[in-house]
Amino acid sequence: MGFAHLTLATREVEKTASFLEQTLGYPRDPVPENVPCESVWLNLGGGHQLHITYVDEFEVSPFEREFGRHVAIYYPSQRFDDLKERLVQYGAVLIEPERTTPFDRFFFREPVNGYVFEVIDQARSGILET
Repeated sequence: MGFAHLTLATREVEKTASFLEQTLGYPRDPVPENVPCESVWLNLGGGHQLHITYVDEFEVSPFEREFGRHVAIYYPSQRFDDLKERLVQYGAVLIEPERTTPFDRFFFREPVNGYVFEVIDQARSGILET
């Protein structure tokens, strides 16, 4: 069984999607016409998507953190410095990991909703960068 998509709720669909496009480089996919609310679908590659969906009165969980809920993604560690600079430029807050690992990683809190993302060295995935 494979992973298809992840949905992130927000009251700010365009701001959330734009932040992820500008910082992580995820392009948009078409959204089916029968989706009943404002949504942006981002292409994560490999047939995976991130759906950004409007939810009225949405509030992010107070449990967004390393040992709580977060979204983990792979990214080439040799490009971490550029990514960190871009994230901060667009308003993200960088977070140091609470536990040490033998591989490179870091966390950030995105500025629109407060979702926490973990960025892990792409080499850990076993998938070559394209």
